[in-house]
Amino acid sequence: MISAQAWADAQRLWDFQQMGHEPRPCSVAIGLGSHDLGVADTTADLYHRGMAPLIVFTGATSRTTRERMPRGEAEHYRERAIELEVPERAILVEPRARNTGENIRFSRALLEEREVPVSSVLLVSKPYEERRAYATACKHWPAVEWLCASTSMTLADYVDSIGDARLVLDMLVGAQQRLMIYPRQGFMIEQEIPDHITGAYERLRGQGFTSRLAPESLDQA
Repeated sequence: MISAQAWADAQRLWDFQQMGHEPRPCSVAIGLGSHDLGVADTTADLYHRGMAPLIVFTGATSRTTRERMPRGEAEHYRERAIELEVPERAILVEPRARNTGENIRFSRALLEEREVPVSSVLLVSKPYEERRAYATACKHWPAVEWLCASTSMTLADYVDSIGDARLVLDMLVGAQQRLMIYPRQGFMIEQEIPDHITGAYERLRGQGFTSRLAPESLDQA
C-alpha cells in the first residue's frame, strides 16, 4: 500500500519534471527512445501540427525494452510514427544510443552528417523526464534552443497506463536523483532544486522507492 504522503511527494516530483514549455515550430523534433511508445505518438502529433518538418528517433535497447522492442527503440518508434501517417522521408533513425547523453550527441552527429541546419529542437520524452532530458541536452548541445514536450497526462493516468504504481514512483525518484548527482559528474547542466522537492525525494527514497537509483559513480547519463 502506498501512503497518501508518498502519493503527494510523487506528485511534487512529477510536477517539477514538467518544464511547462509551449510547443512552437522548431528545426527538428528528437524523440528519446524508451519503453514508452507514447513518445512516438506525441512526436508524430507535433509533426502533424507543423511543429517540426523532420523527426529524429534515437535509441538502441535496454534491459526494459530488449524483449518488447527487439529491433531497437528508435526503429519501433519509426514504425509507430509511420502507422500514424508521418511520411518515411520525414524520419531519421539513430539506432545506437543507450543513454540520454548519447541520444543527444548521436542525434546531433546524424543531423550534422545530413547537413540539416538546426537552431531549435523539440525534445520529446516521457512525462516524468522532461527536466532531466532538458538538462542533459543543454549540456551536450548548448548552441541550440531546447523546448520540451511529452504526452499530456496526469500522474494517475500515467500510473494506470504503466500498471505498476510502485515502479512509477521508483522511476520518479531515479529521475530526480540524476538531476541532483549528474551535474557534478559533468553529464548535465545544474538545475535549481527547491527544498520541497529535495524533501519529497528524500522521503520517497527513505520509504524504499529505490529500484531505479543510479550508482553515485555511474559514468553515463
